[in-house]
Amino acid sequence: MTKLIVGLGNPGQEYKNNRHNIGFQALDAARVIPNLFGVVPTFKLEKKFKAEIAKGANFILAKPQTFMNNSGQAVKTIKTFFKIKLENIIVVHDDIDLALGKIRISQDASSGGNNGVESIIKELGSKGFIRIRVGVANSLREKMPADKFVLQNFTPADKKIIKNSIPQILEALNLLINGEPLNKVQNKFN
Repeated sequence: MTKLIVGLGNPGQEYKNNRHNIGFQALDAARVIPNLFGVVPTFKLEKKFKAEIAKGANFILAKPQTFMNNSGQAVKTIKTFFKIKLENIIVVHDDIDLALGKIRISQDASSGGNNGVESIIKELGSKGFIRIRVGVANSLREKMPADKFVLQNFTPADKKIIKNSIPQILEALNLLINGEPLNKVQNKFN
């Protein structure tokens, strides 16, 4: 049973270290942890999917290249092509309402104002997929509009906290990929 793991972000070097790109950052980190998913994922741009894709025996990692607000286009195309069930889609994304570095795993939840998640819900016609929300809020959050805040780079202090969260995100993904029940993974990380 193939799982589709989607990391949300914006393509391009100028967005690489933005708070909005935590989904991309998490999937990229999987490349430096040997055998985390049984293979070192190598991403390749697949234009027909509008995404960078890496495949393993029982999973597909995807980084949509459509920009955040149109992420659903890539997710729907990949889901349809590979006949992936809704409950086997896991989306990793930033959450400005969660404290920096905290992770929360949920299913069948609203977008919480995240335009990438909103796009996925709209394109799939459902919110039944699994989400790993990663907190990116810090003291600057209340000082600027949300759309500007998420496009800011992590500060050096923020990077240290996020660096400690990435292994937890990847461990949660690994458990979900390998069939651990959602409620057990939630109990471990929420």
